[in-house]
Amino acid sequence: MSRTRHVAQAGVIAAVYAALTLAMVQTPLGYGPVQLRLSEALTVVACLTPAAIPGLWAGTLIANAWMLAQVGVLGLLDVVFGSLATLAGAVWMWRFRERTTLALAGPVVANALIVPAYLPVMLAGVTGIGFYRIEALGVDASGAWISMYLFGVVAVGVGQALVVYGLGLPLLGVLRRLGLAARMGADDERGPERD
Repeated sequence: MSRTRHVAQAGVIAAVYAALTLAMVQTPLGYGPVQLRLSEALTVVACLTPAAIPGLWAGTLIANAWMLAQVGVLGLLDVVFGSLATLAGAVWMWRFRERTTLALAGPVVANALIVPAYLPVMLAGVTGIGFYRIEALGVDASGAWISMYLFGVVAVGVGQALVVYGLGLPLLGVLRRLGLAARMGADDERGPERD
């Protein structure tokens, strides 16, 4: 794939991911420890082209910069570490693209382990919302960082899994049937195994 094509693909992926994320963070399920960001379904393009790695990372940087404007300097935690979680997930997906089920675990695990580590600190200034309480279920994980982290690992992990496997996997199937990997000029012409 030519460098120009690679950069163009990364730019398009970044723009689409950022736009979808910014639309989603305007809703209660777009931020906090319980997240269902529909834009995370787009992470599956990292199974089709290496251009998705910088594209998803840049899209996350752009979208997470919004949090910086909302919560102040603590939003830098999301810009840095949230973007690194996406980068790690995308690298994992490209590396294991031939084993789809394993590949899609990349963004789920990376986000589930990294994002909840900084959310309690970042969201401390957002008062009156009760991010770590689910009264209907009798769950109150607010208080100690470790309880908020463990709550976040489960909540972010479940949300990521629902979106990546529930929406992303069917999306990946459609993109593969359309021959998008070949059109995108992916380096590996063998074609990924479908599991």
